[in-house]
Amino acid sequence: MLKAWFAIPLWQRVVAALLLGVVLGLFWGPEAESIKWIGDFFIKAIKMLVVPLIFFSLVSGVAAIGDLRKLGAVGGRAILLFVVTGQISVWLGLALGTGAVNLGLFPSREALGTPEVATPEPNETTPVDMILSIVPDSPVQVMADVAVLPLIVFSLLLGIGILMAKEDGLPVQKVFDSGAIIMQKVTMIVMELTPFGVFALMAWVSGTLGVDALKALSWLVLLNYTGCLLIILVMYSAMIKFLAKLPVVDFFRGIVDAIAVSYSTASSNATLPVTLRCAERNLGVRNSVAAFVISLGATINMNGTAMYLGLATLFGAQIFGVDLSWGQYFLISILATLGAIGAAGIPGAGLIMMALVFGAVGVPLETIAFVAGVDRIMDMMRTTTNVSGDAAVATTVASMTGDIDREEMISADDV
Repeated sequence: MLKAWFAIPLWQRVVAALLLGVVLGLFWGPEAESIKWIGDFFIKAIKMLVVPLIFFSLVSGVAAIGDLRKLGAVGGRAILLFVVTGQISVWLGLALGTGAVNLGLFPSREALGTPEVATPEPNETTPVDMILSIVPDSPVQVMADVAVLPLIVFSLLLGIGILMAKEDGLPVQKVFDSGAIIMQKVTMIVMELTPFGVFALMAWVSGTLGVDALKALSWLVLLNYTGCLLIILVMYSAMIKFLAKLPVVDFFRGIVDAIAVSYSTASSNATLPVTLRCAERNLGVRNSVAAFVISLGATINMNGTAMYLGLATLFGAQIFGVDLSWGQYFLISILATLGAIGAAGIPGAGLIMMALVFGAVGVPLETIAFVAGVDRIMDMMRTTTNVSGDAAVATTVASMTGDIDREEMISADDV
């Protein structure tokens, strides 16, 4: 029985659980709230992973650079492009979310009937206080309090320290590399709870909040795909045309295999070998550049995830009646970009990063209950965006540094 269950791909189990949960909720009505505890258990399991996953993934990701000297012509340009495109992506998500709120696509708390939550107190701290707050008094206390921003700062500094230690830092780096891999495995174990959590949560959503909640989720999925397509077709195309000065159509032809694999697996890590092959064989990127930039990108370049974190935060704030200030918008932009860096390149990692961003700006974690059922459908497109971005940055950097064979880019007849 168990063997047959695990033989079914996870995304298929999640979609089936989503449909069954909706049907049960519509028939059962408000009584469906009695099984919501199963979904709450799933959310608590996700929240449990936030601190260790960010800590190990960020330290390992920074240390993976290998040598600070690599942060020169290749590494410097790549990281700059990763950060800039990440910021553009998260602000795009915030813009789409704000537009959806203004157009009434995301229903208000009153219209939806979601429970009232305590609105966070306005931030009256000075800029100096905000700067001081990102430096942890105690890393252990920061982890216990799930204070995300100082945790990220400490993790980044620790990763840089490992790089500066060179050979002496290798034993510690191996510990964090192993820790990152272990946390990915633990995440995959927790993700196996997804069908049960989705079933219970969708039964609760459809049973207690009705069809309006399902319509709101449909808009969320549509906006997620819209945002990802804008990133791919506009931002990446602009990079290839104006920075790399290469044919846009040939670029997308060259990465079609990576796009197909990333969409079907929803995993940047699983797509990594295919992305490397496409960059080297089809786009003419030199092996040394492709291996470094794409491997680094699979760890820290998550534009689709960053965009979605901004969008989902606005969704949660609207349906739970949380007013967000401009200061919190900027905090979201920082945390979504850095949180995307800390997101493991495996299916479902975006749900874990939601807990990071939501908790920092006062959006209830119950928002995850709304979106978990449809997250896999959106995750497939977000991963395609992330993988396409890895190839776009590698190609752009290679073109800037002269490490690309322009004649190697495939023609239409080669596809």
